[in-house]
Amino acid sequence: MIFETHAHYDDKMFNEDRESLLDGMQEAGIGRIVNIGADLASTASSIALADQYPFVYAAAGVHPSDAGQLNEQTFQWFGEQAEHEKVVAIGEIGLDYYWEKDPKARANQQYWFRRQMNLAREKKLPIVIHSRDAAKDTLDIAKEEKLSEIGGVVHCFSYSVEMAREYLNMGMYLGIGGVLTYKNARVLKEVVDYAPMDRIVLETDSPYLTPVPNRGKRNSSLNLPYVVMAIAEIKGITTKEVEDITWENAVKMYRMSL
Repeated sequence: MIFETHAHYDDKMFNEDRESLLDGMQEAGIGRIVNIGADLASTASSIALADQYPFVYAAAGVHPSDAGQLNEQTFQWFGEQAEHEKVVAIGEIGLDYYWEKDPKARANQQYWFRRQMNLAREKKLPIVIHSRDAAKDTLDIAKEEKLSEIGGVVHCFSYSVEMAREYLNMGMYLGIGGVLTYKNARVLKEVVDYAPMDRIVLETDSPYLTPVPNRGKRNSSLNLPYVVMAIAEIKGITTKEVEDITWENAVKMYRMSL
């Protein structure tokens, strides 16, 4: 079975077939799914999905691009959601400078990234980090806030081997998805080759980042076997070994029972 560590099935792109798609996941070999919150509304809807499906879990978090939603009142509500029995992480949180160029808005992202990291520490939950075009600041904050004491995953890892080494040395996991199958993914392939198998977890970021050969279509966890095959080829191991090891990794990362 495959453990999908990062999806967004509450997204409107699944409105027409969400239930039928999720109903068929386990039969198709997808054993567990963590639906990731990206703002206040999607945190609530992720928890609702986790309540509806025994094999679905939730992460509560506010994406850096939506950091403007957070204030002391909404942050208190958000902290209360983190207490839900099926919330297994705080995420996705972090920095995104690709979409945000304003220095004040970037500073606000940094502030709420730190606050959410410390909430994870308080709740004893791992974090799911989103970092885009913000490598140095993300790493600096991770070190300042002692990320090694919190744990979690760098979602959709997109940086260099050198940056991967920094996070691996902090005990973090690397989230690997459909981008690995792209022709221009040379650096990510180097990262997967470098990273030990016990630090890699599978993800899709559904409905986004669909792997080859379905690139351009809506993504779902049903495409994860293509990612498994790509990792197996790089690592020189079987697809079953990839599935088994990444399942164990995800269970450890999210501090679940087998």
